[in-house]
Parts: sequence; structure tokens; C-alpha cells
Amino acid sequence: MNINEIMKVLPHRYPFLLIDRVESFEPNKTLVATKNVTINEPFFQGHFPGHPVMPGVLIIEAMAQAAALLAFKSLGITKPEDHVVYFVGIDKARFKKPVVPGDQLMIAAEIVRNLKGIWKFSAKAEVNGKLASEATLMCTMREV
Repeated sequence: MNINEIMKVLPHRYPFLLIDRVESFEPNKTLVATKNVTINEPFFQGHFPGHPVMPGVLIIEAMAQAAALLAFKSLGITKPEDHVVYFVGIDKARFKKPVVPGDQLMIAAEIVRNLKGIWKFSAKAEVNGKLASEATLMCTMREV
């Protein structure tokens, strides 16, 4: 999926759309996406001047957006503006390596389970094959 296709599925827009491309997708299983990290990102102005580092919460958000794409695409939802995905919980979040301008995040989301409307995902973000962050994400989807 390219950025235009992603924007048809996710409701997020700049500066909060954190997925640039979907590399692979296996319905009800996994999705792999990329995020190109550039110095033009607005958060780098204050995080941190002279030593820009992508905030960990935004790496988690990028993983959540990949998970939401996986859920929407797996369910065949064609009108995402009628749905919203909310966090229910974030467990085992770990940050192993700083993410800096010029990095390309490879984000993988895998469905662990979907039970009674609560989705559980295993997610990780890598840079050059090295783990930058990982977390277990729990979300629920609601119609709006």
C-alpha cells in the first residue's frame, strides 16, 4: 500500500500519520509497514534541540497505526471514517535503540488474538534490522 491507499484506511493526517508504506500484509495475521524518519518532523524542534530523537510515544503510536491497518484490512472495513480504534492497554513496552532523523522504521504488527472486541497485537519497530522498540498493544474498535 502506498500513502494514498493508507490514507483511505486510516483516519490520521499530517503531522500524526506515522505510516508511509505497507510492505506486506497477511489477513488476520501480520502487517509490515515503514516510517521514514526525517528531520522535518515537527517534534524534532523540541525533542531534543541539537540531539534529535523520535519520542518513544510516537514509536508506540506508529506501531498502533500499523496494528489498526492490520485490523481494518483484515475485517475488510472500507469506510474507516465510521470507525475508531482506541487503546485499551500497552504492555511490555521496551525501547532498545534511539530513532533519529534518516532512520527508516520497519514496523511489524501481528495479531495475537481478537476476543470479545478486544484486539491484542505484538508489535515491534526495527532500524537496519536492529530492534528499536517492542510492545504488546491492546485495542478496541468502535463505530462512530
